[in-house]
Amino acid sequence: MRFCHIVPSLADRHGGPSKSVRALANAQASIGEAVDLLTSIEPGTDIPSPEGNLALIRTFPRIAPRWLCRAPALNRHLAASAYDCVHNHALWLLTLHYAHIATQSKRVPLVISPRGMLSGWAYTHRRWRKRLAELFVHPGAFRDAAGWHATSPEEADDIRALGFRQPVCVAPNGIDPPTDTQCAEARREWLARAPQLGARRVALFYSRFHRKKRLRELIDLWLSAPRGDWLLLLVGLPEEYSVAEIQGWIDAAAGRDRILVFDGTAAPPPYAIASLFLLPSHSENFGMVVAEALAGGVPALVTDTTPWRPLEAAGAGWCVPWTSYAVTLQTALATPPAELAAHGTHGRRWVIENYSWEKSALLLLNFYHHLADVRR
Repeated sequence: MRFCHIVPSLADRHGGPSKSVRALANAQASIGEAVDLLTSIEPGTDIPSPEGNLALIRTFPRIAPRWLCRAPALNRHLAASAYDCVHNHALWLLTLHYAHIATQSKRVPLVISPRGMLSGWAYTHRRWRKRLAELFVHPGAFRDAAGWHATSPEEADDIRALGFRQPVCVAPNGIDPPTDTQCAEARREWLARAPQLGARRVALFYSRFHRKKRLRELIDLWLSAPRGDWLLLLVGLPEEYSVAEIQGWIDAAAGRDRILVFDGTAAPPPYAIASLFLLPSHSENFGMVVAEALAGGVPALVTDTTPWRPLEAAGAGWCVPWTSYAVTLQTALATPPAELAAHGTHGRRWVIENYSWEKSALLLLNFYHHLADVRR
């Protein structure tokens, strides 16, 4: 059988799905399935290299309005191709419309991964725009989907809460633990960028610079009390906020010696320089950066609007309501270094044991086969 994934972009600046969808497609191809990965690219953007990929990557140019991921060549490709199942990642864009009309005309299953876009805060934020997208960008796609893919039980609950009754496959993202060499190289590069990171304990925020992440609230919280020798390192992909804007907030609060901010584009992940990872998001369907931090041996403090409630039972950190985040942050920062490092060791072991790309790939392949059998 032949399957395809559709993701709006593979550019790193678009966050987790740009990495996780590629990893999922490659894992499925490694099992022996014929898997295509279809994506759109903006003018002037480098075409993703096929090197190291087992899935066949096909790129299609965007044209205006590019913010809707309008890519007529992608639409034509889907119309001319024979896929046994089409798996679309992300909502509110024309890529889902193309997947919908192709699967309807060919009578093959459409699987949708919301990638957090139906979860809590994300779904209600600018709701009117999303309602317009449901009606005019990809009308009927949700109704006609054969199944849904959720990356956590919490995301599956969000899908059900909105009234969708199609089958849901819960298949979390996998994780590729960094090697000792990768960690050492990343640490050297970050120390070269900011030598003061080597003299202080580092609490790390690493994600998109977006209000969903409670970035500004985290800055205010950090500066609301003394933090000893701890330094807050903010590294991210500028999206809703620029580095200059964030630096302006920090300077206005006289926090330059307590918080550093960097654009993470084209930089190695900074987990190797950190002793604690912070993600106080309004919502996450998975939170790839949490899994990556744990795989790097860094314990995490996250909000319970992310699907990481097992952290504490695993001895890998804390998952608490935002109302308790300040108190728990104080507790985490006061934890002796050896004990905090032990939490990181527990987290690395736990996430490697429980989050495998091969396992998720098999779950979804079985799901595709089941949906295709039902259609016959």
